[in-house]
Amino acid sequence: MTNAKSLDGLRSGLTPIENHLIDSCVDGRVSRRELLRHGSLLGLSLPFLGRVALSAGFGAAPSIARATVQPGATIRVACDTPGSAIDPVTSGRAQLMLQQVAEFLCVDGPDLVLKPGLATSWRPNQDGSVWTFTLRKGVKFHSGGEMKADDVVASIDRLADPNAGSAALSVFKGTLQKGGARKVDDYTVEFHLDGPNGNFPYLVSSDNYNAIILPATYSGDFEKTWDGTGPFKIDRFTQNVGASFVRNDHYWGTKALPARTEFTFFTDIQPQILALQAGEVDIINTLPALAGVALLNDPRFDIISLRSTGCQAVHMHCDAGPFKDPRIRQAMALSLDREKLVSGLMKGRAAIGNDSPFSAFYPSTDPTVPQRKRDIEKAKELMKAAGMEKRRLQATLAAPQVYEIPAYAQLIQSWVKEIGVDLKLNIMDSGSFYGDTVPGKSPWMDTEMGIADWGHRGVPNVLLTALLTSTGPWNSAKFQNKEYDRLVKSYIASFELDAQRENAGKIQRLLLEETPLMFGYFVDYLTATKKGVVGVQPTAMAQLFLEGAGVE
Repeated sequence: MTNAKSLDGLRSGLTPIENHLIDSCVDGRVSRRELLRHGSLLGLSLPFLGRVALSAGFGAAPSIARATVQPGATIRVACDTPGSAIDPVTSGRAQLMLQQVAEFLCVDGPDLVLKPGLATSWRPNQDGSVWTFTLRKGVKFHSGGEMKADDVVASIDRLADPNAGSAALSVFKGTLQKGGARKVDDYTVEFHLDGPNGNFPYLVSSDNYNAIILPATYSGDFEKTWDGTGPFKIDRFTQNVGASFVRNDHYWGTKALPARTEFTFFTDIQPQILALQAGEVDIINTLPALAGVALLNDPRFDIISLRSTGCQAVHMHCDAGPFKDPRIRQAMALSLDREKLVSGLMKGRAAIGNDSPFSAFYPSTDPTVPQRKRDIEKAKELMKAAGMEKRRLQATLAAPQVYEIPAYAQLIQSWVKEIGVDLKLNIMDSGSFYGDTVPGKSPWMDTEMGIADWGHRGVPNVLLTALLTSTGPWNSAKFQNKEYDRLVKSYIASFELDAQRENAGKIQRLLLEETPLMFGYFVDYLTATKKGVVGVQPTAMAQLFLEGAGVE
């Protein structure tokens, strides 16, 4: 039952946008999860949001029993070899190593709720074009200096610099320029954006794995210093072999329980599985469902499963070639058996996709948009209307030798034969497939049809812009649509959840009509642990928080 008097007291001092969120909660348009997620985005504290939920009649949040863990353990982790040097600016796949020693302004949890990190709070201005972050006091870098606003400004400026080779430009381009982060005082930073952005805090959270805060004096060569603010400090790092870390006894927060963590690098998943089965490691950080099927029901191990928006997007060139006609692209999408993809290929460890980046996991996704299902007869009608009734379409599907993608490609090849499409598969190693990730130097960008793996994001902004806008750097489908670009701009600027859903619904329907990309499923993120190893907190971004880990 709603407690109106209590809600009136909580509303005092809130902005119109914050009050609108509470109204939506009271009216039943927003669930408890959505209240927590969107309220944390606006900078409302989780204790405050808990009181709102209780006053709105949702009841108290369930308490979580914590296992008793003895401090001082050594936790051993099997993980993929980082694809490049460990560099917080230029590395695209070094998030696991960076996050062991360094921290973010805020942390995106498995429920998409933002929690304070090096920032204690954040608030937008009226239109979301300026966000103000209040920093935590008394935080020390491993090298001894206190973390302050100058360090935050310098860290974000490096990532927004178009001349620094930043791997985070896909996040910040068009959103935040170098110089947009500005010091107000030692513990306050303002971010002046290129335009309104209702999801901005996610872009400086753990969701953007390059956005760790480093000293303002950082000048490169991270592998020599590993200077962060985190609960662990570097012990040893050997390129292509592994790394070890030790507890930071001067950490600003609760001290880590493990005395030591050890990471062993592997180039393939099967040796990681064998190492876990042999007792040589305690954790496999990232376990693909198909390759790891032997562990999924093995009682000796626990599987931590997180809902994720990670996906294997299939592009089709829209500007020329066999897929220029959107009716053919629709027919291709109608040939997919999405239920079999989830139950068979992914062993039930995935969620069905609907040919847009909007996973059902996102609160802003419009649930009223019809789910596309396998319909061979309709697909054949579309092929006929496109002039393909009496001849077969020939095309090449390129894909990397990563996770379940080669098997996915074979399934697509088999299914589209039924509608008169003959696909030649070109499977290659990941480095060759992505190349330089620019047109003319990348089979991924240059092939008429291809599959690329995309990691989890707490908000869909990056995938909506980088993959599909007319100027997107990863627009492998060569999709050009002014109405789409306009809708994405409106979605990004939206604050209120209702407005985000309205814009999302329009985007979802447009993409179903145009089908530049096929999103058949969204993967669950899996981490395997030895039975009795507890307190392990993975993220769907392939990060691993081990400060509370130990052995029962």
